Amino acid sequence: MYQFSNHEIRERIQKTYQKVIDGLQANLDSYVWHEIQSPEDLGQIRMSAMQQFLEDFPQKIQQGRYLTAELPVLPFKTQQFDLALCSHLLFTYSDFFSEDFHLASIVELCRVAAAVRVFPLLNVSGEVSPVLQPVMEKLKAQGYSVEIQPVPYEFQKDANQMLQIKSVV
Repeated sequence: MYQFSNHEIRERIQKTYQKVIDGLQANLDSYVWHEIQSPEDLGQIRMSAMQQFLEDFPQKIQQGRYLTAELPVLPFKTQQFDLALCSHLLFTYSDFFSEDFHLASIVELCRVAAAVRVFPLLNVSGEVSPVLQPVMEKLKAQGYSVEIQPVPYEFQKDANQMLQIKSVV
């Protein structure tokens, strides 16, 4: 998304906003409505976050804070970071990305960071991703430490676990 201008990002947000709210309304029972009270409440929270991002983006992209890159190949040095976080991409969209893509992406994240955390482990339908177990097994076979850990957050029902991966080699 960082390849687009502020204006283009703002337009995309406006075009998708109502779709997201309508999707939440149609699937109210798939979410835990405690901290966030309603789809409209979530909409306000996300629009506020988007506004903060859009205010920050133009100056910080020129400073190199935001970089255009995409998995499964990242433009970073080996072990450049202590921690890599991947939220709401891997496993969430396993209907769109192959098992090979998931594996290659996690291996690449492990290349650039000492530890990797992926959240959530459910797909968009609220089911455990069908590629989770095969990817975990292949990572273990390649010498990675792989562990499912609970997290103290749950908005999508049963999406309260993350995958932590570390290189043991």
